Amino acid sequence: MNIRHVLLASLFGAGTLGALPSVAGAATPDLEAAKANVEAHSVLPTFTPPGAPFDARKCMAGKKILTIPVSSANPFTKNIATAMKAVGKELGFEVTEWENQARPTQWVQGMEFAINNKYSAIDMLGGVNPAVLGPQIAEAHKAGVEIFTSHLYDTIQKPDPSVDQSMAIPYHKVGELLADWVTYKTGGKVNALIVGSDEIVPTPAFVKGITDRLAKVCGPQCRYTYINAPVPEWSTKIKPSVQSALIADPTINYVIPIYDSMSQFVVPAIAITGKKNTVKIATFNGTPFVIDDVQKGTVEMDIGESIGWIARSILDGYMRKLCGLKTYDELYVPFYIFDSSNAKNAGSPAGYDRGYGDQHIAGYEKLWMLK
Repeated sequence: MNIRHVLLASLFGAGTLGALPSVAGAATPDLEAAKANVEAHSVLPTFTPPGAPFDARKCMAGKKILTIPVSSANPFTKNIATAMKAVGKELGFEVTEWENQARPTQWVQGMEFAINNKYSAIDMLGGVNPAVLGPQIAEAHKAGVEIFTSHLYDTIQKPDPSVDQSMAIPYHKVGELLADWVTYKTGGKVNALIVGSDEIVPTPAFVKGITDRLAKVCGPQCRYTYINAPVPEWSTKIKPSVQSALIADPTINYVIPIYDSMSQFVVPAIAITGKKNTVKIATFNGTPFVIDDVQKGTVEMDIGESIGWIARSILDGYMRKLCGLKTYDELYVPFYIFDSSNAKNAGSPAGYDRGYGDQHIAGYEKLWMLK
């Protein structure tokens, strides 16, 4: 650990400082492998049916789903819930959003509402942790209500055993793509500052995806530092922590806020330290204001997910489960890189579901026998 990392350790306390994990990889950067992964996610996604066709309207007649987003104030989960409601209406069954402000007591109220109103299933969307709702889940099961989670777990994590179906996403694969981006863009000379939130369920797998891939494609000369910023402290911790890190180690060339809404606190930290030309931001989610920042040049890239694609994939998996069909436990949501070359395609200002093409719309209509 060199003097810069000693300074960082004193600033941030426990964390990973500099050393890459022991993962088999080349002694020199594998820039071709990094480039290939980046290029594969820089073309508009195409639709491949995730299962056999079925008559969705017929099988869902009389059924209804309550979705509880982690917070209705979170634009990402709020917009997924809104899209799910619209798709449900198109298919002739009810999807209801239980609006809340991320308070567990409100999640409990939503569970009770679903049980009392004889919903077929409850969807815990984007961060509602079933581990904190054990008694309510038990009551739901007694009432014949199935418990689902969506966009919560990484595909390499085991869901809570009380969950009937979990629609996970490969956060670790997103981490690998971020690692490949920074490796390719720096020519294998990465010194990254990773910002995460340890209390968010998929964060450990997400960060491991970044660090393992850096070890594999970037090699031992690449370095990273990790800052844990709990969600309630984003507005107070991220900016000063990033600012201090950039001052302590002037060779940092990338900040990777793993959830892109963190970027609103990273951008001013980079600006105030005068590092706009030397420190870039690579992130994930495709939140519109961050894609706007890509258009402005204050964020270099954002790996996006189509909200409409997410909503359709969630409901496709759930409908198959509720209708007794063969289902699956991974969201079928392609990841697509927005950078300076294509961010304008998301609109100005950017929209949650723009810039991804529309293959999934016709694809799911055919899959659900609507046409």
